[in-house]
Amino acid sequence: MKATAIKSLAAAFALCAFAGAASAQDASLSVEDPWVRATVPNQHATGVFMRLTSVAAGRLVAVESQAAKHVEIHEMAMQDNVMKMRQVPGIDLPAGQAVELKPGGYHVMLIDLARQIAPGERVALTLVVEDARRQQRRVAVDAVARPLNATAAPAAGHGH
Repeated sequence: MKATAIKSLAAAFALCAFAGAASAQDASLSVEDPWVRATVPNQHATGVFMRLTSVAAGRLVAVESQAAKHVEIHEMAMQDNVMKMRQVPGIDLPAGQAVELKPGGYHVMLIDLARQIAPGERVALTLVVEDARRQQRRVAVDAVARPLNATAAPAAGHGH
């Protein structure tokens, strides 16, 4: 009986911790490590990356930002031994599974940038997520700009 109570208590704490982490943006979507690649003068496009975990099955169907005239969801994939990038209509978000938007895979493209994006700047985004009933919700996200040579891993010493 005592072991069951301890397991139940541990499960309750885990659930509260998960809910607390997600509630900063949206109770049903966790957005981790959102970042945008900084640009150089006259660069017209850049990528945005993050990790998404949805409580219920859903789909990322659009992303909006004032930082660019056009915002598109893209996928990088090997085709005939050549890496190709193409726009996709959305990204499935399976319930409880993290989906990575990263260099070389799914990502968001900011096209026709309003201005140069410097390292350390914050870029405001709105994720449009659709649930199984096709109802949409909007989730505000701030992505921090990392240097041009940044990879998917956060800078050393950087923690949340």
